[in-house]
Amino acid sequence: MKHAIYPGSFDPVTYGHIDVIRRAANMFDDLTVCIMDNKAKTPLFSVEERAKMLRKVLKNIPNVHVDTYSGLLMDYAREIDCHIAVRGLRAVTDFEYELQIAHANRTISGGWLDTIFITSSMEFAYLSSSVVKEIASFGGDISQCVPPEIEEEVIRKMKQVHPEYYPECP
Repeated sequence: MKHAIYPGSFDPVTYGHIDVIRRAANMFDDLTVCIMDNKAKTPLFSVEERAKMLRKVLKNIPNVHVDTYSGLLMDYAREIDCHIAVRGLRAVTDFEYELQIAHANRTISGGWLDTIFITSSMEFAYLSSSVVKEIASFGGDISQCVPPEIEEEVIRKMKQVHPEYYPECP
């Protein structure tokens, strides 16, 4: 059985992430979408909130499950006996960064972990969680970026963080 991990922060999950997940799920028997707890980032959502949102939008893809991990990807890969990481690429700048990480993971893991890259579909090439948060932080429309149930969660959170852009209706 071929198993892969799609690691990321997914803060929040976007249509771009979902596109990569669906395509990777067609390539592998089992796909673990793993929310990595990156201490270098300040997330909008907790790891638990992100896991709940991912499970909600991925529930209809039977060979995909969601997990969380705080630590190195290669350690997680060894724990679940998985040798393949999946990463999405939007642009050349993504490739340069992701290639460096892929080489580091392969080298440091002693060859245990390989990375495959899936290029984003053109309609999602502009999309990132950061873009979604930027648009939402100013009260902008993110409906083309995330599923409706994720949009609701982002707006709920942004009302707490940036109430000036989300005045309550009378």
